[in-house]
Formats: sequence, C-alpha cells, structure tokens
Amino acid sequence: MQISARNQLTGTIRKVKSGAVMAEVEVSVDPGMITAAITDSSRERLGLKDGDQVSVIIKATEVMIATP
Repeated sequence: MQISARNQLTGTIRKVKSGAVMAEVEVSVDPGMITAAITDSSRERLGLKDGDQVSVIIKATEVMIATP
C-alpha cells in the first residue's frame, strides 16, 4: 500500500481497549508509545489484537504543545 503521509512508524500493539463506540490501541514504537483512538468497528474490521505488527500513520494539520 502506498500513502502520501510521511509520518509513518512501525510498531507492535501492546494493548487494545474496546468500548461501545471507540477503541484505544496502544502501539509500542521506537522510542516510545503511541495511543490511537479509532472506532470500535474499525478495530473489529482490522482484527487488531495484542502482539500484532502495525504501521502508525499520523496525518494532522496541527500539533499542539503546552507547558505547565
């Protein structure tokens, strides 16, 4: 699959938390962890489970950083 997004990280799913509508998918990437919120129907369609190798693709128009 080819995609235009340049921010692509490969990693391993560490935890999947399924909800009524949304799911949280924790992916271990080098050098840390990314948590993605996706629809639970997408989680089911992709068959995501702990230990799966996946690509995390980040496509955003803005990123915010705050200080205390």
